[in-house]
Amino acid sequence: MIRKKPWNRINLPVYSISSTTPDNCNMNIITYVSQINMHPKRFVCGIYQGTQTLINVQASDEFVLQLLAASQYRLVELLGKKSGKEVNKIDRLKKRNELAIWDGFTILKGCLAAMHLKVIRHFEGGDHEIFLCDVVSYKNLNEGKVLTLDTLREKKLIRI
Repeated sequence: MIRKKPWNRINLPVYSISSTTPDNCNMNIITYVSQINMHPKRFVCGIYQGTQTLINVQASDEFVLQLLAASQYRLVELLGKKSGKEVNKIDRLKKRNELAIWDGFTILKGCLAAMHLKVIRHFEGGDHEIFLCDVVSYKNLNEGKVLTLDTLREKKLIRI
């Protein structure tokens, strides 16, 4: 018998958003991401309400979507389970020597790829704000396996 709800049966990739304002840089975990258009390349991203990332993205209308490597699963504890309003995630990542600069944004050195996105429209979507974004630039950075929800389930970092 299938016990999972249909939306929890899908093994989605895990991304991180790097968002910046003049006063704040933050990163978080995001899995509500989907390519929605081919030409121009567009993505839809769902950012959780009440987060520092949401504040940053609304203020700047640009961010970097980072495709995480399977080996980066430990980052979920910091980037996904702690609030950027309470914890300076960037300082912690600097101390671990995890950061680099790409396209004017702070990114994770070990991510597989980075995409600079520009918001073209956003709207409220319940517990997430929905952002339709154009890809400004992108870069494949590292080889490796993609971090997925199944890996997070196996490591007991999420329940679904």
